[in-house]
Amino acid sequence: MSDDQMHGGPAPAHVAIIMDGNGRWAESRGLPRLAGHRRGADRVHEIVESCPDLGITHLTLFAFSTENWKRPASEVQGLMRLFRRYIKKEGARLVAEGARVRFIGGRDPLDADLRALMAGLEARTVENDRLHLTVAINYGGRDEILRATRRVAEAVRDGRLRPEDVTQDTIAEHLDTAGLPDPDLILRTSGELRVSGFLPWQAAYSEFSFVETRWPDFTAEMFATQVRGFGRRERRYGAIAG
Repeated sequence: MSDDQMHGGPAPAHVAIIMDGNGRWAESRGLPRLAGHRRGADRVHEIVESCPDLGITHLTLFAFSTENWKRPASEVQGLMRLFRRYIKKEGARLVAEGARVRFIGGRDPLDADLRALMAGLEARTVENDRLHLTVAINYGGRDEILRATRRVAEAVRDGRLRPEDVTQDTIAEHLDTAGLPDPDLILRTSGELRVSGFLPWQAAYSEFSFVETRWPDFTAEMFATQVRGFGRRERRYGAIAG
């Protein structure tokens, strides 16, 4: 019997995670904050690897927000080095494991070499479909909706779209996540009870789970427990339970 059957409902096809608590994990151990980010990056591999066996086809990870630029320059620079290292180190493995990688968020503020690495990994994995891995870098939900709205406005201005033809689907098609399903389950680690601008449009009917464990300590077993718990939830999408 599958885990889905044992727990009364299907596994979430799309899980999105706010990977919070790296810095505090390090500080609680007397380590520099970047040590926590490095440990957190190592944790990503374990979680990504566990997804197919859990029935997860789409995984979205919140790696760096538009507000994170406010952090000390040394930490931001260290994070950017970490992103480069992760792409170089994990790229071949992701290709071999059948993961398709996408990056969402505004790319213009990122260094050219990082943008090139991101685009290269996307191109190398474009034919893969065992797991769709989306990584949000320089992402903010309001920024995403603003950029999408501008693109729709430009289409109306140029006569390619009539105002009365703008629908929810039109907006969704202009978001960074165009073509991806909305998340079924959104997790946040480290005990914070907020979403920090993560996927506000896409999360309209997502289930949420907030766990106390900080991201560097969030194991694949803990992840599986959260995924199995999703099957016990009743999703009504605004309707009355039948």
